[in-house]
Amino acid sequence: MNWNELADRVLDGHAATFDDAISVLRSSDDEILEVLDAAFRVRRAHHGRDVRIHVLQNAKSGACPEDCSFCSQSTAFDTGVERYRMQSVDEIVAGARRAYEMRAVKYCIVTATRGPSAGELDTVCEAVRQIKSEIDINICTSLGLLKDGQAEQLAAAGVSRFNHNLETARRYYPEVCSTHDFEDRIDTVRKAKRAGLEACCGGIVGMGETEEDRVALALELRELEVESIPVNFLDPRPGTPLDGVERMSPGACLRTLCMFRFVNPTRDIRVAGGREVNLRRMQSLALYPANSIFVDGYLTTGGQGYDADIQMIEDAGFRVAGIVAE
Repeated sequence: MNWNELADRVLDGHAATFDDAISVLRSSDDEILEVLDAAFRVRRAHHGRDVRIHVLQNAKSGACPEDCSFCSQSTAFDTGVERYRMQSVDEIVAGARRAYEMRAVKYCIVTATRGPSAGELDTVCEAVRQIKSEIDINICTSLGLLKDGQAEQLAAAGVSRFNHNLETARRYYPEVCSTHDFEDRIDTVRKAKRAGLEACCGGIVGMGETEEDRVALALELRELEVESIPVNFLDPRPGTPLDGVERMSPGACLRTLCMFRFVNPTRDIRVAGGREVNLRRMQSLALYPANSIFVDGYLTTGGQGYDADIQMIEDAGFRVAGIVAE
């Protein structure tokens, strides 16, 4: 395939097809720089050289009753992860202050749960109101499955985006989770969008799915018209059913990010969990298809560190979004 021709078609407004996407995933090592360059053309047209920083706050840890096979916070598995109840309003607000100091464009409040209780939702909403009254930062929440009316409460409090990942393709989802189904996740994403919230919705690759499944996930996200797509690479957690699964190669990770960029050209594509251990020394190349990253860790695992992330962005010739270069 001529990768620049694919970029031209996408930039002209033609949707990448299933066959286009599969071709990206199956490109050779000899082609990988050409694929990255073509994906960067699309990324640059919509996002320039900006990198958007997101910071996560694990506001309730290790208490989720669901059995997602990748998750160390599930009570179904003995993983040794730290467990604690819902953080206080003050603790959540303090996290937002730290995120602002790190130049984050999004502060993401996350709870390990099937869905928020009324009390947990009240705590989150009160924290968001306080944050918005004193800090210029956008708020994303990730609170599990939503009931009717809960998305509207979050929007009224000042939340601008809701995260709920599809995790994998519809076909493969029963291999990943048995305590809720794929349509439950779709329903929550739609509830968030109906309430006027942006949807942050992506998945995890490297869980045993096929290349066709990865493409199917990217196409499903396009159909849902989600605004932000976090692409996680499995970092197998001890004690989970996926413990021992071989990590993806850096090349496979890069091809996956390029595929998501071609399929969802205008969207915020975030290289997310597992970035450091899967991409290793090729991390900076992920910035060519992806335009945002998490810094300061991933809920239960640490990253390479904030200073190292900023240095990586600058060394690769990119800039932190919202910061004017001197």
